[in-house]
Amino acid sequence: MILGLACALGSAVLFGVSAVLQAHAMRALPEGDPGLRTFARAAVRSWPLLAVVGAYLAGFGLHAVALWLLPLYLAQASISLSLPVTAVISAVVLHERLEPGRWLAVAAVIAGLVLVALGAGGVEHTASAAALVVVGGVWLLVLGIGARWSIRAGAGVLGAWSGLGYAGTAVTTRGLDLDAPLVSLAALAVVSALGVVAFWLYSVALGRADVASSTAPLIVMQTCVPALVGVLAFGDTVRAGWTVAVVGGLALSIAGAIHLGRQPGSATAGSGVRMSA
Repeated sequence: MILGLACALGSAVLFGVSAVLQAHAMRALPEGDPGLRTFARAAVRSWPLLAVVGAYLAGFGLHAVALWLLPLYLAQASISLSLPVTAVISAVVLHERLEPGRWLAVAAVIAGLVLVALGAGGVEHTASAAALVVVGGVWLLVLGIGARWSIRAGAGVLGAWSGLGYAGTAVTTRGLDLDAPLVSLAALAVVSALGVVAFWLYSVALGRADVASSTAPLIVMQTCVPALVGVLAFGDTVRAGWTVAVVGGLALSIAGAIHLGRQPGSATAGSGVRMSA
């Protein structure tokens, strides 16, 4: 449990720092929202974006360990700590100041995570690796279809749809099985594809609005969806007598994230952000 929590929190810090660097890099790109191919070509020419990818890969490695050692709801809720990390760093580096009410929302996220951590029970691996790969493939198909629609929407929708993609990576990661190398290879391919699409959508969102507003919907989706899947399908458990506290903690952290995204800000003109409808 302690190792899993340490890995989850370490990945949250990496993701939080990466989000700010990712926003800065996106705002330096030429005007216009890039499609996936255009974005991929721009990314390989951008050292900041390549650094973000490296940080994400390191964070994913830590997150994968957490997903195997912790219940899905705890591993994903811990990732929500990237939100206050992002809020603090973006306020200093990108000058995206938060009002007192939004700082209270950051505190709510942290308090909710504490409740979730205290009430976490054991982790079960009841789903077969092959089944998870199939689920991940369907998830990828839905994400790809929805991406064509969400790219025309606002930053909040983009952030939420990106969060759905990262939720898929969390669920499919349970399909990594050292005793089934071919299945694990297929799971890794699906996880990578989900991550690429989610990364692209989130990058576009960061180019349209402030970091906290783009990140909050992502946090809600990537926390809630795997949490429900873990409890309903994987047999993840809660400590006896702590169900209400865990549900309350999840609700508190999600409410804080929603409040942060309720007043979307736009990037400052001086930062080179593209303003799209």
